[in-house]
Amino acid sequence: MARQTYTSTQKFLHWALFALVILLYGLTFADDIFQRGDPARDTAWKLHISFGMLLAVLVGWRVVLRLARGAPALPSEMNGLEESAAKLAHILLYALLIAIPVLGILLTWFRGDALSFFGLFTIPSPVGADRATARTIRELHSLCANGILIVAGLHALAALWHHFVRRDTVLARMLPVRNRA
Repeated sequence: MARQTYTSTQKFLHWALFALVILLYGLTFADDIFQRGDPARDTAWKLHISFGMLLAVLVGWRVVLRLARGAPALPSEMNGLEESAAKLAHILLYALLIAIPVLGILLTWFRGDALSFFGLFTIPSPVGADRATARTIRELHSLCANGILIVAGLHALAALWHHFVRRDTVLARMLPVRNRA
């Protein structure tokens, strides 16, 4: 019999990645709020890089778990179109979750900066600064960041629709609380 829910580790990673994506997106507004040279702006940028590196590690962990354990079976009430849409949405989410930190790392390096993880360690740039390349990577990074908000928003709406309209177990499989059935 197929599993009906995700493991507690998979659930933790799902919600941790959700929180990190929102936090990272919020930190980007420091560019608009603070002037250049303001220490708060620099701190927000350093936090964005550190949390982005954490995102990369957690995404890697999540991908490994997904490949090793798979996902619980979808409810039998779902038709082929719904199953295909769910699979496509997950592929898009994973692709964006991988692309965003990779682009962020490249952006940092092509700006000529080192990666610093909360000041605990630093990874120097293996490439020379290149403003034109950095600008292009920044545009791609921003596009992917906006894309993940759209895809994750649709993903959340679909989960809520399944829970409140269809009244199936799609959302319950990922809720942090253990179901007592």
